[in-house]
Amino acid sequence: MTSAFWNERYGSEQLVYGEAPNDFLAQMAERLPNSGHALDIGAGEGRNALFLAARGLDVLAVDQSEIGMQKAQRLARERGLKLRTQAIDLGDFDVHPGSLDVVSSIFVHLPAALRAAVHKRVVAWLKPGGVFVLEAYAPDQIRRDTGGPKDSALLASLEAIRAELDGLQIEHQAALVRNVAEGQFHTGEASVVQILARKI
Repeated sequence: MTSAFWNERYGSEQLVYGEAPNDFLAQMAERLPNSGHALDIGAGEGRNALFLAARGLDVLAVDQSEIGMQKAQRLARERGLKLRTQAIDLGDFDVHPGSLDVVSSIFVHLPAALRAAVHKRVVAWLKPGGVFVLEAYAPDQIRRDTGGPKDSALLASLEAIRAELDGLQIEHQAALVRNVAEGQFHTGEASVVQILARKI
């Protein structure tokens, strides 16, 4: 999915995935630090990045959509929060190793080679003790009309994602069906995978 696709999706005034943070991220919040540096990849319009910023983290939101990042900045100003944003393709994005306390990846669906490369970078980016939080649609979500890509090549199993996180200790993992209610495009019973992992 191109930046043009996401710019068009985020082009309306409304927040297409809603205002609230992702349920899984919110559930895991007590296991995350309340200070330090965080990165939200595939940040969209910023709902999850702003949730982390409101908890006291210094957050960089990254997305390939310039319009999404502009909306995130506007929301940050409206809420009196500090948020850094960068519109960039994840294939071109990198930060200093060992510089992050939290990385979040919420419904970020990438081609397999890019996903593996990004996850390898996530392991390098995290400080010892840093936490990675991921929720994504599972492969069998392809049969549902409740959200997510319609290209099975963009969906990964829990086992595939785990294999890409060598160097992190898995503290929570699940493949389950749950109700997802996040704006107009994530709505209904969905097959998801979830991971919370910590840098060893």
